[in-house]
Amino acid sequence: MERTLRGRIAVVGVGETEYYKRGGSPDPEFKLALKAIIRACEKAGISPRDVDGFASYSNDRSDPSRLAAAMGCKELRFANMQWGGGGGGGSGAIGNAAAAVATGLAECVVVFRALAQGQFGRFGQGPRRNTIAGEMAHTVPYGLMSPAQMFAMKVQRFMHDHAVDQSALRAISLASYHHAQNNPRAVMYGRSLDEETYDASRWIVEPFHLYDCCQENDGAAALILVSAERARDLRQPPAYLLAAAQGSDQRRGAPVMNAPDFGSGSFNTVAPRLYEAAGVAPGDIDVVQAYENFTTGVMMAIVEHGFCAAEECNDFFTLENLTAPAGRMPLNTSGGNLAECYMHGLGLQLEAVRQIRGQSCNQVPNARLAMNIAGPMVTPVSSLIMGSEETL
Repeated sequence: MERTLRGRIAVVGVGETEYYKRGGSPDPEFKLALKAIIRACEKAGISPRDVDGFASYSNDRSDPSRLAAAMGCKELRFANMQWGGGGGGGSGAIGNAAAAVATGLAECVVVFRALAQGQFGRFGQGPRRNTIAGEMAHTVPYGLMSPAQMFAMKVQRFMHDHAVDQSALRAISLASYHHAQNNPRAVMYGRSLDEETYDASRWIVEPFHLYDCCQENDGAAALILVSAERARDLRQPPAYLLAAAQGSDQRRGAPVMNAPDFGSGSFNTVAPRLYEAAGVAPGDIDVVQAYENFTTGVMMAIVEHGFCAAEECNDFFTLENLTAPAGRMPLNTSGGNLAECYMHGLGLQLEAVRQIRGQSCNQVPNARLAMNIAGPMVTPVSSLIMGSEETL
């Protein structure tokens, strides 16, 4: 048998809760996860009882055995968690779920992510403890406490080495906010952003202005994966998985910010494997959904996926190029983590499915191939490519 996922598995349902500002959810995290999963099942025309597998990432707290019991699942055959990497596991979790279905470990797998920061604490905050030991002892006392502070050093290196202007980051932020104005689900719907407001916003840590940083939200999102054969008989048009890749290059996890390729999004070895498995090239991709912890991670990941050279960033990253429907590379068409919701990147996966189905609020005409990039600058990271039936 050929060792490939290409065209064998499809996403047949997507679901999400209402998205809330951090701490604003009236429901606990477990209930949010259930709501999103059940909505995804309803959209697919699948009974929640027929779900037999669960996959997530970044140590999601909603345990599959509890979810299966609450949903009345007939049996639990697959329970999987993508280790490490924070948001870098978003595409990897979908790849893991697809592999389970392709190999017969399960028949119907949910990929989900749920957050209730009011219940469990705030993402993006520095450590709050009396003792700092281990790797953190080399960074926290010197001011590297929050993700913004840690990633800023990698980004400054990249921008210095390749003469990247702040305007490139601004364009990424403006594109996300532009798309959010057509998306009623977005937390920034009705709150537009212009160049002057971006430039006048406070620094979080250079080169990150306020609007370069992702939202902090409560909510949940979910996708349902089944075999391609089963997908053809279900309610929604399938979005087929062409490839998923995860990992990182040599010594990416070296401690104390000591990776050899320091100013990197971590995709230099992942992206080539992704394209080889999918049988496509960067120029074939119609729309990109790239995880924005910060705008700079998007920029670095786009470069490492071959859409432009590092020295071309200032010309490539413009509002005109990044916006649907006519941009050269429409980016984060739901508003992304910056302006739709920070659901740890899984909302971007849902938007890729909508684009393939022709159901996006910012639809790219004739979108056949959609890429998802998960969690730049961490390790491991992951990416995937979805396609319509005509791409098989």
